[in-house]
Amino acid sequence: MTKIMKIIKAAIKSIIVAFLFVVAICACVIFIGKEEIAMVSYVLQLITVQEDNVQKIIPTLEDGVLTNYPTFGTKYATLKIPTIGLEQPVYYGANNTILNSGIAHDEKSYFPGEGGSIIYAGHNFSTILANLPKMNEGDAIIVESKYDTFEYVMVGSKIIKETDVEQVPIQKEKEMLMIYTCWPINNISHATERFVVYANLVK
Repeated sequence: MTKIMKIIKAAIKSIIVAFLFVVAICACVIFIGKEEIAMVSYVLQLITVQEDNVQKIIPTLEDGVLTNYPTFGTKYATLKIPTIGLEQPVYYGANNTILNSGIAHDEKSYFPGEGGSIIYAGHNFSTILANLPKMNEGDAIIVESKYDTFEYVMVGSKIIKETDVEQVPIQKEKEMLMIYTCWPINNISHATERFVVYANLVK
């Protein structure tokens, strides 16, 4: 029940930000010009993607349960995959602004250390997850969060349809990190497939 309430609160915050964005854009269209519209859009993006020093309350892991959840759009961790030279910020939540800034954490999934499914997503750009398919089984994946550091080991990968949500299941029986990006890599049109890496918790 606590997990559900936290998800609901995060969703409400996201809806409020989206509503304010729409209201602001509508006002700009009516009253001001294109340059002001761009400025308002930029300011609202700053609201949805927050850096380390914005959230004063640090998340804490207690007995496998995370307290003080990050607010939507807050950077709470760094994802590192040494074998492919990856180091990217991880933000709580998923929208276009977050995906253009780094790795998005699906807010319906669990956090590292909570003992369930953790789902990360990122664009297949060269600066983000373009090298994800170059990983091999046994490769280490490190998540350095504000509350602890977690190491995972890759156990497999798969190409799935974007609608195959059962291939990235949210469960609480076993801690598993799933990272996905659009497939094929560097595709410029709408991608209907996803490349997924599966990793188990080591420590």
